[in-house]
Amino acid sequence: MTEDVGTITTRGAIGQGILAVGLIGAMGAGLWMAGESANSSPEPKPVTCSHGQPEKTPAESTDEPGHVSGAQLCTALHRPDLADLLGTPGEVAKNANGSGSTFKPVGGDKEIHTPSGEVEFETYTAHLTAAYNQLTVATLGKLLGDGTLPQTVLGRPAAFYSDRTISISFRLDGSDASSGSGVPTRSLVVARDAADGGGYYELTLWRSDGAVPDDAVLLRVAEQVLPTVPGWAAAG
Repeated sequence: MTEDVGTITTRGAIGQGILAVGLIGAMGAGLWMAGESANSSPEPKPVTCSHGQPEKTPAESTDEPGHVSGAQLCTALHRPDLADLLGTPGEVAKNANGSGSTFKPVGGDKEIHTPSGEVEFETYTAHLTAAYNQLTVATLGKLLGDGTLPQTVLGRPAAFYSDRTISISFRLDGSDASSGSGVPTRSLVVARDAADGGGYYELTLWRSDGAVPDDAVLLRVAEQVLPTVPGWAAAG
């Protein structure tokens, strides 16, 4: 008899669909990849940011000045007070990872860097992405906005939107794999500069219990995390 291995979570369907037509570089990351896991002892060893996949565009590349890496995004997100900011004090991170990838938009000739970092707790998973493209937050808000009024976060244009994760279940022998709609996600995109000249940071939260993440929590995390991302001040 086969036995269930578990469930893998990917980013939401809306973001992945837009990525497929080349509009958004950072939404629609690949399969969720576990970082270093806390062990099952009463006092779990703190996790550190691991690398889900090699960085295809180095953060210090002379061709891409000012771009952060997935490892840097993970480090910014994986702060000691993140559980407190999420409203779940006492929870310990189970996984933390950073990855970098690139994609080439349809009809384009230049690859776009799409680094991301992710930290998973018992209640929340937080995912931070940097998008180095020409898409403005104003345009993104029109594409994905859910009626929420335009925001200004840390002095830069911002927008909220909702989506759902994709849940993939599988068995040890590889048979009977299935996918379906997962839990609700809530995302906040913030422009890389005050003029909204193109590109943005995207912070996404989802909860293991299926509850919709609160915008106040999302905003609180963004306001503390984003200013610590390398290059944030310079791009302002």
